[in-house]
Amino acid sequence: MVKDTKEIAEIAVKALEHKKAKDIVLLGIYKVSTIADFFVIASGASFVQVKALADEVDKKMFEAGINLHHKEGYSDARWVLLDYGDVVVHIFHERDRAFYDLERLWRDAEKVELDILDI
Repeated sequence: MVKDTKEIAEIAVKALEHKKAKDIVLLGIYKVSTIADFFVIASGASFVQVKALADEVDKKMFEAGINLHHKEGYSDARWVLLDYGDVVVHIFHERDRAFYDLERLWRDAEKVELDILDI
C-alpha cells in the first residue's frame, strides 16, 4: 500500500528507469506551488519510446492502486503529461524537452537526488 506522495513519485521513477528513460529528474514543488507535490520529468529518444515510457508508468501506477486523473499528449508523443493528483509525470521527446525547459521554469523547486530514493 502506497503511503505518501514521495512513494508515488518513486513508483514513476522506477518505471521510467525500467524502460531506459533519459535524464530523469524529480522535483519537489510542494514548497513553491499547490498544484502538486512532485513533478517527475524524463525524456525518450523516440516517439515510440515516449509512449512506451508513459505506458509503463501508467501500468505500474495502476498495479499500485493509484488512479490516473488526466493524460495529455499521448497521441503526439512529444510531451506526455500523466496527472496522478499530487504527482505529475512529464515525459518529453528529447528534442522537445529543452524547448519547454520545465527545470528552469521550476528552478525554485527542490531537486530530489534520485540516489537517495528507495529504488
